[in-house]
Amino acid sequence: MTVIDPDTKPGWAPEAVEDDEEEEMPLSLRLSIADTLTLGNATCGFMAVYFTTTGILIPHLQGSQETGMARHSAATAVILMLCAAVFDLFDGLVARKLRSSPMGAELDNLSDLISFGLAPAYFVLVYGMVADDAHQRVAALGAIVVLLAVVLRLARFSCVTMKDGMFQGMPSPFGALTVVSIVLLELPFVATLLAILGTAWLMVSRVEYPKPRGPLAAAMLSWIVVSMGLLAAWAFDAPGGQLLLQTGCALQLVLGAVIPLFATARRVNNFRDNRREARAAQLP
Repeated sequence: MTVIDPDTKPGWAPEAVEDDEEEEMPLSLRLSIADTLTLGNATCGFMAVYFTTTGILIPHLQGSQETGMARHSAATAVILMLCAAVFDLFDGLVARKLRSSPMGAELDNLSDLISFGLAPAYFVLVYGMVADDAHQRVAALGAIVVLLAVVLRLARFSCVTMKDGMFQGMPSPFGALTVVSIVLLELPFVATLLAILGTAWLMVSRVEYPKPRGPLAAAMLSWIVVSMGLLAAWAFDAPGGQLLLQTGCALQLVLGAVIPLFATARRVNNFRDNRREARAAQLP
């Protein structure tokens, strides 16, 4: 027998309120604007793998001699990695200006793993399969090293607290662009492999790189736009496009080696200034 409380208003059910509370989206699942940019990063990385597969690997396996299509697909894949770097640059800027969701950091690491770990490693793997002087198994080993370097780089970034304004090790977007630049330079296989391994080492090293903020972020964005133009000129076989691309790729390698020297020089100057101040404070 059911007993009805006379004070209970008709149509009111406590269970309905509980269901509404359960159906409300948790705060941790609400995407912010920065998260949307991060997902754009992941999408670009996946599409880079797609174009590398459909435009370079599959035609090679089918015995196609069309080099123009492979060149267009390679340029598209690298441009997509550059777009991923732009998304990665702006999602951090937006997250600092606006709010970021509780899962923003996790999304950023997962997206970086796709765009700057899987995509460039796969690019190296396919290079080892299609290049005339490459050794497929050795190139596969180099691709694995690149992927693991990015995995370790991202894991350490999540665990280690660095001083403000500095990264420990080459940032994964910069490392990915350096790796693909090495491949596009079309150096002898041994030189290409050694340069790729050196870049992977820089990503997991303790070498300091400045964070792209302020003027440095603007310079990085400008360099990405220039790189896209160089890739487009090369893809459409513009006059001097090959030379322009090789110049841009060589400059990417030089920047990867020179940028930490500026950070080291600044650290040495700060150390000297601190010693001078300490000595001056000790004088009577």
